[in-house]
Amino acid sequence: MITEPFEGCQFGLPRTYLRPCLLLLLSEGESHGYDLLEQIRALGLVGADAGGLYRTLRAMERDGVLRSWWEPSDAGPARRTYEITDDGRRALRVAMDSLEETQRLLTQILVRHDQPLSEPAS
Repeated sequence: MITEPFEGCQFGLPRTYLRPCLLLLLSEGESHGYDLLEQIRALGLVGADAGGLYRTLRAMERDGVLRSWWEPSDAGPARRTYEITDDGRRALRVAMDSLEETQRLLTQILVRHDQPLSEPAS
């Protein structure tokens, strides 16, 4: 019996996709954590959770690619606001270059897969 070699494996976006997505979103304007979580899910990371998002945001702040501050809210407790830094913009460019190369390689694989196999010689 032949079993599927990838049975049980989940393919999809890698976890490292989160950082470039956050940098991209923050390059469009400052935002709050919960808003970022909703936008991240809309970009394809449907399994993203708040805990992982906030850990990543803190790590990115330590790395100097974003900064944050507490902002008072009229409708509840203060919320942390995040924005990209100049180092973050440079990191975003590097990440986008890398994603473009990944896209190129994936396109090669998909095109090759879609090409019809040649008929065997008789």
